[in-house]
Amino acid sequence: MKESRFTLAYSPCPNDTFIFYNLIHSNLNPKIQIVEELKDVEELNQSALIGRYDITKLSFSAYFQVADKYEILDSGSALGRGCGPLLIRRKGTDFTIANAKSILSPGSMTTANLLLQLYAGNSSLPLQYKRYDKIIHELSNGNADLGVIIHEERFTYQDFGLEVVADLGEWWEKTTSYPIPLGCIAIKRSLGKETKEQIDHLIKKSLQLAWQNPKEAKDYILANSQNKNLDVVQSHIDLYVNSFSESLGKEGHEAIQDLEARYRKLNKL
Repeated sequence: MKESRFTLAYSPCPNDTFIFYNLIHSNLNPKIQIVEELKDVEELNQSALIGRYDITKLSFSAYFQVADKYEILDSGSALGRGCGPLLIRRKGTDFTIANAKSILSPGSMTTANLLLQLYAGNSSLPLQYKRYDKIIHELSNGNADLGVIIHEERFTYQDFGLEVVADLGEWWEKTTSYPIPLGCIAIKRSLGKETKEQIDHLIKKSLQLAWQNPKEAKDYILANSQNKNLDVVQSHIDLYVNSFSESLGKEGHEAIQDLEARYRKLNKL
């Protein structure tokens, strides 16, 4: 096999940096060079519309919009139980989906945004889009009625006088019985089956090495995480990195298919 070079984009969130640390730093295959970029997940979603990266983290909601260009890898995904987005408000307010005039969302292509619309049974909500790590501050400052939080923000919102209106992941699990499909790793279809299998194998190996020696990646994870609290970072990894990250399996694929069917029905596709 000749040497190959691929661009890989993922988020700075601890679950992604944990999974990809060894792929980037351990020279798992000398004939495959990986050039990484770390971006907010909604930036990655938007970039996929123009096929910017060879391999990229995507919200599942975004993947449904670019499936003609990309296909999902078996490894690297974020699915699970008890790890879904939270719809929150300031304590002492009575805002709900029914009466809110402004709802902050981490991006139009995020799975959090899709789950909110499915929960509301409505794709025409009064949404304002903010980067995920800005939503808590905007909401606590009174700049919106409700907000949807993701990632490590679910561990810190109570420190800002905020409370949960609805756990969108819990709603999904009760409605479907499936784990919550949040994000995936996708590869350009044009790269072919052999490359897909090679990259899939490397991501699995990278994750397995991280599980075997989790301390090795600590500095890299903390350097990129928005939240520098070690307990929060570890909680994030524990919640979002699991057996589905190693392999989607039958249940993972079924959960994705269910979400896609609901996405298409909501958007009348």
